[in-house]
Amino acid sequence: MQSHELLREVFKTTSAKQISADLGLSLSLIYKWAETDDADGSGAANPLDRLEQLLRSTKDERIVQWLCERAGGFFIRNPKHRHAHPDFLIPATNEIVQEFADLLAVVASAAADNHINKTEAKTIRRRWEELKSATETFVHCCEEGNFSKLKEGQGGE
Repeated sequence: MQSHELLREVFKTTSAKQISADLGLSLSLIYKWAETDDADGSGAANPLDRLEQLLRSTKDERIVQWLCERAGGFFIRNPKHRHAHPDFLIPATNEIVQEFADLLAVVASAAADNHINKTEAKTIRRRWEELKSATETFVHCCEEGNFSKLKEGQGGE
């Protein structure tokens, strides 16, 4: 789906007038965001296109992570390969269990004194994000029947 198509869908459930007022932008600009922005179109580069350009320019996923956090979620990159290798299912399962155990060890260590400082909280967050990434990759591979990505994550192939 193109960004202007998504915005067109959003405008069906959210008032363009309200968006205009909330953002302090003209209503005509808001509507132009929902039009194609090619040589023949009269649309305007919308914030979604600009965000995509920023990501391509910086190649820094922290931008997406920040946006996902603002929306109450988190960013997980999809696996790249789609070739089935079910022999790697057991080691991959073990890797997730180990990631979870590592997270629990960090939490237990940090909470041992009944106080978690900012550095400990950052470490817990980092391990949590690693666990979510490993688990999401595992689940995605299960859904796709693709376990080669799991093998690559273990230094194999």
